[in-house]
Amino acid sequence: MVICCDIMSYVFGFFFGKTPLIKLSPKKTWEGFIGGGISTVVFGLILSYCLLHHPFFVCPLEDYTVENYNCTIPSSFVLREFHIGRPLSIILQVIQKPPTFQIYPFLLHTIVMGLFASILGPFGGFFASGFKRAFKIKDFGDVIPGHGGLMDRFDCQLLMGTFVNVYIHTFIKVPNPSKLLQQIFWLPVDEQLYIFQSLREHLLHEGLLDT
Repeated sequence: MVICCDIMSYVFGFFFGKTPLIKLSPKKTWEGFIGGGISTVVFGLILSYCLLHHPFFVCPLEDYTVENYNCTIPSSFVLREFHIGRPLSIILQVIQKPPTFQIYPFLLHTIVMGLFASILGPFGGFFASGFKRAFKIKDFGDVIPGHGGLMDRFDCQLLMGTFVNVYIHTFIKVPNPSKLLQQIFWLPVDEQLYIFQSLREHLLHEGLLDT
């Protein structure tokens, strides 16, 4: 997404750019910023929609089998129906349209990540530009001819990578029972028995287990 944003921002800025965006990066324009942002979200949606139909990309690693592609597809990659709230639902009812729509939940997550990559991601580059200007240097290194060092290429990716990791573990990734059991089996026997007794008492208290 960051690479797409960089490329499309350059393209839109080159052909339509007239309004400067920020003094730290004089060549960046509002036209490139907006065009790159929209293109990044669209690109993310198209790529996500194509990939989520392939088990290799959506199956949990511990459930995936190469031979038959059998796995339990996580709920984020399963088509779901969402209800539209008011006042839009009232308008849809007036025009005799159902106030619901179907979408893969992961596509909604893709929109969030695409917006972050296109709106906040570039600020990693702005920060790097300001840092270099403060020390009066052009690039962080000279590893890549014509592009500077690795930090010159991965300034935005570092910010985006951190955000994606936190976002996935907070909003997308769900606990996996088989993985949890595997971790329990690694514990010493006395700790396994303690977990068993605690779980048994909880289930008895909730009335989910017969005495």
